[in-house]
Amino acid sequence: MNAVEITDLCWKYDGAKDYIFEHLNLIIRENIFMGIVGSNESGKTTLVSCIKGIIPNSMTGIYKGKVTLFGEHVKDCDSRVISESAGMVFSDPDAQFTTMSVEEEIAFGLENIGIPVEVIEERIKWVSEICHLEDLLEKPPFDLSGGQKQRVAIASVLAAKPKMIILDEPTSMLDPKSKDEVFEILEIIKKTLNMTVVVIEHNIEKIAELSDEVVLMKDGKIVRHMETRDFFKDVALLKDNSLKVPEGIELMYYLYDKFGINKTGPVKLEEITEEIKGLLAERKVG
Repeated sequence: MNAVEITDLCWKYDGAKDYIFEHLNLIIRENIFMGIVGSNESGKTTLVSCIKGIIPNSMTGIYKGKVTLFGEHVKDCDSRVISESAGMVFSDPDAQFTTMSVEEEIAFGLENIGIPVEVIEERIKWVSEICHLEDLLEKPPFDLSGGQKQRVAIASVLAAKPKMIILDEPTSMLDPKSKDEVFEILEIIKKTLNMTVVVIEHNIEKIAELSDEVVLMKDGKIVRHMETRDFFKDVALLKDNSLKVPEGIELMYYLYDKFGINKTGPVKLEEITEEIKGLLAERKVG
C-alpha cells in the first residue's frame, strides 16, 4: 500500500482569487523518508495540510479531487482515524503545548486516544530516549530552549506511534546546534522506526543526506519528484527554481560536465568529498 495517493487535487482557500493546486498528483510510498523543498509560498505547507486532512476538514474553500492516507479518503475520515495514521510537527512547538511538564505533554495525546496507563509509561520512556529528554521530563515545556521544545513536540507525536510523521519546517526557528539535534533524531527515526517520514525543510544538504525521495514545489505545482540521487542531477533546473543546491553537489556536477562524465553522483557529504578528490586526482594524473 502507498502511504499517500493524491489524485487531481484542486484547492482554493475561501475568498482567494486563484487555486493553490490545480489537478495535482503525487504518490508517497510507505516507509520512505521524503523531503519537500521549494521557495516560500510554493504550496508546501498547504500540501501537507491536505495529506493530514486539515484541508478540507478544518478549513473552508473549494476542494476537488482525492487524497487517500493509507487507503482512507481523508475527506471522509474522522480526526481520530487520521491521527492514528499521521502525526504532524509544526515549526513553532509552542503552538502544540497544553500542559505544565514535558512528561504530561507526552502523556496528554496518549490519554486522549485511550492508551492504558502502563503503556503510556512505556511510551514516555521510549520516546524520551529517542529524543534525549530523560532529564527534562519534570520541566515545564514553555521554559525550555527552542531545540528542546522541538524535541518535545516530536516526542509527543512519536509516542502515539502513527504510521507517518509529517514535519513542517521543524528547524526553521532553531540555532545551528539545535538544528543538528533535530536532524539527529530524524536520522534515528529513519534507521530504527518503521514509519513514513515527510519533511518540509530549507536545509537542502540535510534533505539530500536523509531523503529517499525529494519533491520540489513551485507555484502550487510539483516541478520535480525523484529518488534523491537522481533529483540533484539537474543542477541548473534546481537553481532555476530557486533551490539552493549544496556546494559540494554543484561542484561535483560541474566537474562531471567539465570532464565529459555522464553519471549520477552521490548525495552524502562524505561520499561527495571523496568523489571530488578522485576526479581531481584522476585529472591531475591524466
